[in-house]
Amino acid sequence: MNIELRHLRYFIAVAEELHFGRAARRLNISQPPLSQQILQLEAETSARLFNRTNRSVQLTAAGQQLLNDARAILLQVEQAADRAARLHRGEEGGLRIGFTSSAPFTAVVSDALFRFRQRWPQVHIQMQEINTRQQLAPLHEGRLDLGVMRNTPLPADLAHQLLMSEPLCAVVHKAHPLADAGAISVTALAAEPFVFFDAQGGTALYSDILALLHRYQIQPYITQEVGEAMTILGLVATGLGVSILPASFRRAQLADLVWLPLTEEDAISELWLVWSASREITAPMANMMALLRENRPGSAP
Repeated sequence: MNIELRHLRYFIAVAEELHFGRAARRLNISQPPLSQQILQLEAETSARLFNRTNRSVQLTAAGQQLLNDARAILLQVEQAADRAARLHRGEEGGLRIGFTSSAPFTAVVSDALFRFRQRWPQVHIQMQEINTRQQLAPLHEGRLDLGVMRNTPLPADLAHQLLMSEPLCAVVHKAHPLADAGAISVTALAAEPFVFFDAQGGTALYSDILALLHRYQIQPYITQEVGEAMTILGLVATGLGVSILPASFRRAQLADLVWLPLTEEDAISELWLVWSASREITAPMANMMALLRENRPGSAP
């Protein structure tokens, strides 16, 4: 059987007009080729589709059934083409993003997510909170499309782009002697009890902050080790020690905390956008990457 979509479109025109001349004009073709196409369709279906007389054209029962089916087929074809076009433009589909716990606190990420959802509401975004080092394998294996993480050594197949460099700040209880000091040197924390990340947690912030302390010959006195930054903030708020975290966490707005900028120029942490260089960049990925790049501090409007 060799039935083409044009056969169905021609047939629908004749079935709706019940007149070959009017159907031909509607299709912008001459009547003889139209009649030939209908005869060919009847031959392919082995069914008489119209009862024709010199004065009238009427659908047979087989023709009525084919009309119903042909309309449904053409609608499905149009819908399939529309879905394919929408997927190509990134208006549908899915997007799997890994992110560190600090990422939603940064305007570069939160604003991009909001704008993406407003612009492409049909794209399903699956967000997975996972620390920097634990994102690497899913990105490599294709279980994550994009990663938003802290700076860390990357395998050769992963590409990255800097989203922002943000200052690290000392975090102390509001009753701490340093609370009114304003900006301080990291050396002012040398003798303080630290609430810090668990060394086994695999966070890039652990390495970032520890490296900063070591550059200034500080061996931190760690009294509390936890897995999450929000837990660090909660414990500092109870007065159990001090800590150092990226400034973006200030958006948590815990009343008992004071954030003190560090005066050292290298007291920064980088936030990266990471993806697999060996995998296809889908349209939803490209759209999200563009929004994140637009939101970078210092990006042109």
